[in-house]
Amino acid sequence: MIMLLDRWLGLADRLSRYAIWAGGALVLTSAFLVSIDVLLRKLLLVSVGGADELSGYAFAIGTAWALAFTLLRRANVRVDALYVRLPRAICAILDIFALLSLGGFLLLLTWQAWDVLGTSISFGARATTPLQTPLWMPQSLWVIGLALFLFTLLPLLLRALFALLGGDLDTVRRLAGARSIEEDAADEAAHTVALKRQD
Repeated sequence: MIMLLDRWLGLADRLSRYAIWAGGALVLTSAFLVSIDVLLRKLLLVSVGGADELSGYAFAIGTAWALAFTLLRRANVRVDALYVRLPRAICAILDIFALLSLGGFLLLLTWQAWDVLGTSISFGARATTPLQTPLWMPQSLWVIGLALFLFTLLPLLLRALFALLGGDLDTVRRLAGARSIEEDAADEAAHTVALKRQD
């Protein structure tokens, strides 16, 4: 079972890397489009039209597609002033509880997003903007990002839970714990070394 979960996490990691690159490309493209629109308005008094609408879609989609990567890298913001002073076993239990809470919230959000998408499809809903974008298009990409997050969260939660039940607190921390200052410093040092090798 552990091997299956590890393979599942490996697949989720690869998918999340593709998703974050795609989401980042969407956000950068929308920033470029907004910049062009601003320049055209200032210099030629014309507008591309719809740049603000498209950038809103890109931001929502890009954010949803980044959730899985953020979860796997433990890059989400956590208030850990008390957490770092607790015994390791209590921290591990809190880490599992945090994953369960996050999963419950995202399950509800994804379910509601799926419902909104279904409603948009059934009514042929369009944006009330000059572009009149069929809403199923951005909403379906948004739902895909949320679904990828759930696809990533499930094996992560199960793997951390099995580690907790087996008394492997180091694995629970590695998978679900709050990042320490030492881990952040080590990552920054490794990144600096990698940049120097490229020069």
